[in-house]
Amino acid sequence: MRSRYTIVESEGIYFLTATVVDWLPVFTTSSTCEIILDALLYCRKNKDLRLYAYVLLDNHLHLVAEAPDLNHCMQSFKRHTARTILSMAEQSGKGWLLHQFEYCRRAYKETRKYQVWQEGSHPQFIQGDTMLRQKITYIHNNPVRRGLVDSPEHWRYSSARNYVLEDHSVLEIDPLPWP
Repeated sequence: MRSRYTIVESEGIYFLTATVVDWLPVFTTSSTCEIILDALLYCRKNKDLRLYAYVLLDNHLHLVAEAPDLNHCMQSFKRHTARTILSMAEQSGKGWLLHQFEYCRRAYKETRKYQVWQEGSHPQFIQGDTMLRQKITYIHNNPVRRGLVDSPEHWRYSSARNYVLEDHSVLEIDPLPWP
């Protein structure tokens, strides 16, 4: 049986969400945001991730993307970023954050002390141009809906800057495959 929230197509574009456990506000500084941007850049260069849209907020990340093995790419992305976030928290003396990651860890994850990300990426298969544009609009308007900016392109950690301002200085994205 096909599920709406699993990666079922080896070829295709997906809308994905990665959420920090308990919606903890982790991405509140440029250094923590850079962890995500660097990891996405690595995945684009080394794991054939094609990134068409993104937004990074304080506690979650939305992507419109595809890759030959998107499941593995997302697992690798989340594992690497979790380790880097934990290392940064340890080095900067953020014991309170480490305590929260430990408290939020699922009980059955016995081999790990901490959990940074909620499980899964809630993938939704993009079926056509209308859905693709709807998801990109949703992503770009996320900071506006939260009252953080007045216009999507004003949010630094969003591909709205790439589309509206043609500004690829934060993170380069791939051109859309459909007209």
